[in-house]
Amino acid sequence: MGRILGCGVLAVIGLLGTTAAHAQPGFPPAPVVVNSGDTAWILTASALVLMMTLPGLALFYGGLVRTKNFLSVVMQVFGICCMASLIWVTVGYSLVFSEGNAFIGGLDLAMLSGLGEVFPGTTIPESGIVLFQMTFAIITPALMVGAWVERARFGWVMAFSALWLLVVYVPVAHMIWGGGWLAQIGALDFAGGIVVHTTAGVSALVVALLLGRREGFPAKLIPPHGAALTMAGAALLWVGWFGFNGGSGLVADFAAGSAIINTHIAASTAALTWAMIEKIRFGKSTGIGVATGVIAGLATITPAANVVGVGGALLLGLLAGIICFAAVGLIKRRFAIDDSLDVFAVHGVGGMLGATMLAVLMAPGLGGAGYLPDTTMVSQLISQLTAIGVVALWSIFATAGLAWIVGLVFPMRATKEQEQEGLDLSQHGEKAWDWD
Repeated sequence: MGRILGCGVLAVIGLLGTTAAHAQPGFPPAPVVVNSGDTAWILTASALVLMMTLPGLALFYGGLVRTKNFLSVVMQVFGICCMASLIWVTVGYSLVFSEGNAFIGGLDLAMLSGLGEVFPGTTIPESGIVLFQMTFAIITPALMVGAWVERARFGWVMAFSALWLLVVYVPVAHMIWGGGWLAQIGALDFAGGIVVHTTAGVSALVVALLLGRREGFPAKLIPPHGAALTMAGAALLWVGWFGFNGGSGLVADFAAGSAIINTHIAASTAALTWAMIEKIRFGKSTGIGVATGVIAGLATITPAANVVGVGGALLLGLLAGIICFAAVGLIKRRFAIDDSLDVFAVHGVGGMLGATMLAVLMAPGLGGAGYLPDTTMVSQLISQLTAIGVVALWSIFATAGLAWIVGLVFPMRATKEQEQEGLDLSQHGEKAWDWD
C-alpha cells in the first residue's frame, strides 16, 4: 500500500530538493505537472491490486473450503469489495489523508470534494492516488474472510467488515501513511506489513476465537475441495503483488523495479522453503503448501520491499517459510484455534516479521538502503516494535468490541443445521457447482 511515509518520506524530500534547486530568485517555482509515465504505472498497479482480491483472493480462499461453502466465500469477498469501495470514496480516503490529528484525519475530502490536481509530493493526479489506496482498503478486510469461512453469516460479515474498516484500518493507515503519530516516531511500512497484514491477521485471530471452531475441528480433517483453484488464486495474488509493492513508491523508476524483484525473490524462496519442510516432515510437498508459502513470503517482504537488497529479500523469504509454517502448526495444533485458512499465521506473523526485520536488513552493510538522518538500527527497531505493538493491541480490542456489538443485531454464526447444509444454500440459495 505503498506509501507516503516509508519510501514516501524519501520521495517527498527528493522532490522538494529538486524543486528548490531549480527555483530562480525573483520567480515563483515551476508548477508540479502530471507525469504520464508515473500516472500510467499507478493506474496499472491499481488494477493489479484489485485483481489480488477479485479473483485472486476469492479463488485462493474458495479452493480451501468444502464444495458446499465455495460460493459463500466468493460472495463475502465480492460484498466486501463493493462495501469498502463506497466507504473509501465517501469518508475513508479523507479520514486517512486529509489533515486531522495524530490519530485520524478530517473530512475535508469527504465525497472526494476538493481533490488536488496532483497529490502532494508526487506527479500523479490525486484521483489516481484515491484509486490506488482504495484497492488496499478493499483487500485488507477481505483477508479476514479466511478466519470465519464455513460458519459466519453473510449479514454479520458485511456489517462487521464495514465498521472494522472505519474503526481499525482507517486510523492505522492515517497514523502510518497519513503522517500521523506512528509516522512521526519514525515507523516505516512501505506497502502494508503493519497497516494491512498486522491489522487483518490479528483481527482474524480474535474473530476465530469468538466464533468458535467448526464442527469436528481439530480432530477431524477438513480437506480443501479445490487445490487447483487455490493455486490459481495464489498465482493471481503473486502477480498482483507486483502492483501492491511496486506501485507503493508512486513512481515508475529504478526503486519500483527493485521492489518488484525483492517481492518475487522473497515469494520464491518462501515457497521452496515451505515445500522442503513438508517433504522432510510428511514425505511429500503439496500444492497447497507451495501456495501458502508464496503468500507467506509476499506478506513478509511487503513492509520492507523498498529498503532491503536481494540478499535481504532472500533471507526474509527463508524466515517466512520457516516461521509461518511453525505458526500454522502452533495455532491449529497446539492451541486448536480454528483460524480456518491461516490468516494470522501467514499474514499476521509474516507482516510483523517483515516489519521487524526491516530495521536490521535496511543497514547498508547488509545491502539495504540505509537509515534516515539521526536514525540507527536500534532506534529504527524501537519504532517498528512500537508500531507493531500499538497496532496489534488496537486491533485486538477494537475487533472484539465491534464483533460483539454487531452480533447484537446480526447473529454472528450460522446455525448447526445451516452449517451442515452448507452456507452456499443456507445463506445465498444457490450452489457453486451443480452436478445434476
